[in-house]
Amino acid sequence: MRLRNITGSREVIAESPYVIREELQAGCAGRWKEIFGNDNPVHIEIGMGKGKFIHTMARENPEINYVGIEKYSSVLLRAIQKMEKEELPNLKFLRMDAEGITGVFAQGEVDRIYLNFSDPWPKDRHAKRRLPSREFLARYDVILKKRGRLEFKTDNRALFDFAVDELEPAGWSASAITYDLHHDKDMMQGNVMTEYEEKFSGMGNPICKYVISREK
Repeated sequence: MRLRNITGSREVIAESPYVIREELQAGCAGRWKEIFGNDNPVHIEIGMGKGKFIHTMARENPEINYVGIEKYSSVLLRAIQKMEKEELPNLKFLRMDAEGITGVFAQGEVDRIYLNFSDPWPKDRHAKRRLPSREFLARYDVILKKRGRLEFKTDNRALFDFAVDELEPAGWSASAITYDLHHDKDMMQGNVMTEYEEKFSGMGNPICKYVISREK
């Protein structure tokens, strides 16, 4: 499938066997083990972009179920292309806005959440839309298991500083923080790069990352 031959991205996504159709998403909460057909842990990436990170993670960890979430159809198509070339039974996609995340995952149903190079929403009035904001951390608090964790990577220092400042008022704490991931030996272990990470690190931009969990 080539993008130039696609007449309607939404139609292609609706017909893809790798994507949970929008009209069925509300029925997914509490049923992900049934959807995947096993009792394996569920890890999700919110804002997966073209899918390189989550596709690689799913390939390398067949004992874990992965769900990639992306709201932009034109970008999701790239992830679908990867699956067409290399199908993975432990990977599904959702085309949706992350604000509705608690509607598709039940309380404590997710073991790990990944946020990679999220939209910075630089204007102050849009702070609530940032994926590492306290508003979104409250949503993650619902779907994440008690001992679950969240990992966030970005090259945007302003966004990262904002994300770190949001932790305490949101009731979360960091178990690891780095402002230069690729020169942090411990945090680089097992690191899987996204498309943006390859691009920005290749330009010499330091990558920031934290690993967080709830304080209670």
